[in-house]
Amino acid sequence: MTEGQIANIDLVKQVNAAAVYRIIDQQGPVSRIQIADICQLAPASITKITRQMLEHGLIREEALLESTGGRRAIALVAEQQRFQFISCRLGRKSVHIGLYNLAAKELARIEQPLTEREREPVIASLKSALECFIASHKKQINQLIGLAVTLPGLVNPESGEVLYMPSLSLAGSPLASELETHFKLPTFIGNDTRSLALAEHFFGASRDCQDSILVSVHNGTGAGIISKGKVLLGQNRNVGEIGHIQVERFGRRCQCGNFGCLETIVSNPAILERTRELLTRGHVSLLDPAALDIESLCSAANRGDPLACEVIRQTGEYLGQTIAIMVNLFNPQKVLLAGEIVAAQKVLIPAIQRCVEHQSLPSFHAGLPIEPAAFQSQATMGGVALIKRALLEGDLLQRMMEM
Repeated sequence: MTEGQIANIDLVKQVNAAAVYRIIDQQGPVSRIQIADICQLAPASITKITRQMLEHGLIREEALLESTGGRRAIALVAEQQRFQFISCRLGRKSVHIGLYNLAAKELARIEQPLTEREREPVIASLKSALECFIASHKKQINQLIGLAVTLPGLVNPESGEVLYMPSLSLAGSPLASELETHFKLPTFIGNDTRSLALAEHFFGASRDCQDSILVSVHNGTGAGIISKGKVLLGQNRNVGEIGHIQVERFGRRCQCGNFGCLETIVSNPAILERTRELLTRGHVSLLDPAALDIESLCSAANRGDPLACEVIRQTGEYLGQTIAIMVNLFNPQKVLLAGEIVAAQKVLIPAIQRCVEHQSLPSFHAGLPIEPAAFQSQATMGGVALIKRALLEGDLLQRMMEM
């Protein structure tokens, strides 16, 4: 047998094991016979695959299912408590780290500032933070199975390389392989917004959708697109950089080099800058320029402050223009909004909806929910989704079965 034939056989095994695990995870409790019917594999193959999973603690047998005549079948469910993993978000100025089990339950978390900017010091600081976190939570760790890192910017999720990250000099860094070598753990990296969209699909507000869009407003503006239950990546692996759609022809210069990009208007720094400008011009408001932040702006808008409401409405209109384009392009079942600005949703969402209704196809926006994402302040949920995907698609699953 040639090396290529062996590789093909191994791939088939991984695909079959992933198919069986997905059914158990998503439809359990489920019997072996039911699994065979769903995935169209021979009962003998199902028995072999599930035996291996039982031996490695990935699944467990539960109470007997209701009998339909004859011998009562044993139910199988995915094991959620035995394994733990680390999810980390590497931000521009801070690092968030969380410990989770396979039920996506957060067991512990920390946040610490990040002062380094150059590649080697940043990676060294990240490794140190992860080491300290793991050492501090040994009692809560039974078996670590992986590490996930999300970050703003462009990444190659297949090679684990950072292509670009704002504020930090990590371009060209093989971050996943460096961390995997250091910690001896399977490591996955992804863009934070696209990973968050996947987290909403697996665990959050778009669980009932196969096609959805998440728009995140933070230090920049980005989107994650879920198509047929998977993150839309394309050949170049990065899709959804809506922050660089031009919305003002003669607008301000963006960090990308163009003018009038969406994130020069719809991003936390841009929103606050516009608010300060209006305050200095004498617009009536109870806002305090010295203590202005997104939280206070949203709070003022919710109380009916005229200036705050106008800023939020303008933000919603610009955001709505871009979302309308995405609705026309992708015809989603749901649009989710993430970011601190969502705290003013009573003002923000109607402004977005008006633009979407006026600027997208009626059949596309009819009945289209535009609502807050479920995970507004859980920075590490994106990494949880990366681990979940690696399990369901077989990559991490196969490695666990070889441990």
